[in-house]
Amino acid sequence: MITSKGRLIALTSAAVLLLAACSGGSGSSPSAAAPTEAAASPAASAPAESPAAGPLKVGYLPKDVVNQYFAAAKTGIDKAVTELGGAPVTTVGPNTPDAPLQIPFITDLTTQGVNAIIISADDPDAVAPALKAAMEAGIKVVGFDASPAVGAYDVFVNQVDFSGVGINLAEWACELAPDCAGDIAILSAKATSPNQNSWIELMKSTLATDPKFAKLKLVDTVYGNDEATESTTQANALLSKYPDLKVIVAPTTVGVLAAAQVVSGQKLQDKVKVTGLGFPNDMKPFVKDGTSPVFGLWSVPDLGYLAYQVADKLVKGEITGKEGDTFTIPSLNGGQPYTIGKDGVVILGPAYRFDSKNVDQFDF
Repeated sequence: MITSKGRLIALTSAAVLLLAACSGGSGSSPSAAAPTEAAASPAASAPAESPAAGPLKVGYLPKDVVNQYFAAAKTGIDKAVTELGGAPVTTVGPNTPDAPLQIPFITDLTTQGVNAIIISADDPDAVAPALKAAMEAGIKVVGFDASPAVGAYDVFVNQVDFSGVGINLAEWACELAPDCAGDIAILSAKATSPNQNSWIELMKSTLATDPKFAKLKLVDTVYGNDEATESTTQANALLSKYPDLKVIVAPTTVGVLAAAQVVSGQKLQDKVKVTGLGFPNDMKPFVKDGTSPVFGLWSVPDLGYLAYQVADKLVKGEITGKEGDTFTIPSLNGGQPYTIGKDGVVILGPAYRFDSKNVDQFDF
């Protein structure tokens, strides 16, 4: 976990990082291929069954079923299902990230009587009533990636320490802007995304309070709604509006790829750099052509893997989700115990810094 101010994302030896990126020590690296499951339409289903009946039944509800990020997380979920002998996971969700569109899927999964729901919330408050109804029906709720409101989940599996990411984003912008000076801008996902907003606020506070960043000027924050087309539009708009822009910071895998494609496509990488949170497979060309010399991310397959493991332990009564609960996943966290913290949050672990020295060693 990143805890000290100004500390960059952990970077150990390439061999250790590669092992961690392979979702818990499997023999091959997970691939973040686009999802093959289409958006399911909510429909009336059979009455809820006893949570103890048969193999674990889990509903997986990402923000949308198109985003490559959630497909990568699903590879980790499927790995855990195979190891633990659960039933095939039911993946449902909208084609676009929109909280009201998530609600009918929560209701349908509740009617189906799944044992647990794993959800990345598009809006923490909008989905809360439906999730609370699921919990009242005896279903365990595991938030991951983007948290539902406190009280609307049993455990939230957070990818990284939020304060660490906020500091990292500021550090990378400083590293890429000549002499740590000039205009920078943020290209985020949605204005309602809880994780994005937390990272951005911590980045802003870091820029404002650390004298190291005094010459960096944050000129704008725009939103691409985690959609490639809109993110591309917003990246182009930033370049037009701010001709002296030095760095675009995109704490979203969709946004950072779109921004890098725009800057590289216009051959502006000698003037403007791109950083943020992205997939190594997406960003390799832009590391090599100088558009995005440094960026970061956690192992997304490991995030899905941990979320399913937590769901399994909740259903089996091995943990309750209360602060202080501990559990061990042998293939994660170096085999050391995880401890559930305040508000039922458990953190996957430190993210990775990617650059020309190590990006080719990852495959997700």
